[in-house]
Order: sequence, then C-alpha cells, then structure tokens
Amino acid sequence: MLKLAISLKDYIHSAISELKKVTWPTKKQITVFTIAVIAMSIGMAVFFAILDYIFNLGLETII
Repeated sequence: MLKLAISLKDYIHSAISELKKVTWPTKKQITVFTIAVIAMSIGMAVFFAILDYIFNLGLETII
C-alpha cells in the first residue's frame, strides 16, 4: 500500500512537471481554431445534406 502511495505521488509530480513544459495556445489561436472547427462542421453537414437530397431524388426516380 505504501508503494502504491509513493508511485501515485511520483506520477502526479511528473504529470505536473510535464504540463509545465506544454506550450499552451493563445486566446486568439483558440478562437481561430474554434471558428475553423465550427465552419468545417457546418460545411460537412451541408455537403452531406446535399448528397442525401441527391441520392434521395435518384432513389425515388428508380422506385
């Protein structure tokens, strides 16, 4: 049990020290990336909606 507590303490210490080495994005980068993700998501949704509509028309024509 003592060994587990020591290894957990070491793990937490090393995790915190690794997080200090991370280069975190700036607020502007986060905003730009968020807008890009939202725009791509909307674009893909529109693309698949158009494909669905076209395939639906084709299927109705066949049936």
